[in-house]
Amino acid sequence: MNLSGVGVWSQQLRYGDPAESAEAAAELEELGFGALWIPDMGGPMFGAVENLLAATSRVVVATGVLNLWNCAAAEAAASYASSSAAHGDRFLLGVGVSHAVAVDAGEPGRYRRPLTAMATFLDGLDTADPPVPVDRRVLAALGPRMLELAAKRARGVHPYLVTPEHTRRAREAVGRDALVLPEQAVILCATADEAHAIGGAWLRGYLSLPNYANSLVRLGYAPEEVRSVSDRVFDAMIAWGDEDAIMRRVREHHAAGADQVALQVLTADQRAFPREEWRRLAAALP
Repeated sequence: MNLSGVGVWSQQLRYGDPAESAEAAAELEELGFGALWIPDMGGPMFGAVENLLAATSRVVVATGVLNLWNCAAAEAAASYASSSAAHGDRFLLGVGVSHAVAVDAGEPGRYRRPLTAMATFLDGLDTADPPVPVDRRVLAALGPRMLELAAKRARGVHPYLVTPEHTRRAREAVGRDALVLPEQAVILCATADEAHAIGGAWLRGYLSLPNYANSLVRLGYAPEEVRSVSDRVFDAMIAWGDEDAIMRRVREHHAAGADQVALQVLTADQRAFPREEWRRLAAALP
């Protein structure tokens, strides 16, 4: 399983029309992206994984990430085993604890002791028949305790909405042999105004969640500039500009210790598949 270079993180591949998702996945593989990452914001997860695996022959398909509150460990292990048997060693299981506001929306008080919940879920993956191998799972880890758990019980980490500085700290936390696979939001555009028009509301929504806001504060950003989404915060979280600007940010992550950078392309229509943007970025890959 080669997890180097640049991958694609896409909600469209997960929630878009399955036929178009399959067609896009096949093209992304041919374009040279190293992995296809899909999120879990509700709904059947493993059917989407199967759809992408069936449409491709080489590329890694990864959950970025499976919400452990929505899936029993035994179910995840069984789906992993089934997909791996059918499609070879191309399925990477990313697991995360999500956010209290989302988990508690339907059942107040359900989200508690997330670190313990993650450890318990990993116990379930270990004791399943067959288990999910430690080297075929990564954790969504932002803070030091989850990074420490990932270093002990997973192949590495898939941090979402992070900076190259976080990548550097993650590499230090998990060691040289683990995988560090950050997501990076990008916008292909000509001006700062265009970038903010596309990504401003999107970023404010994420930074209203304590997990992401606290992560930035740990990196040295003032709470007020995180709340207001200052220009400095926007530029740190979203790489925008032409292909050279995007690849410069990718190189910064790699220099900080990333094995692969998963690019999430933002456009004015978040539901549309950014096929042309993917093609432009593929042409700029080293």
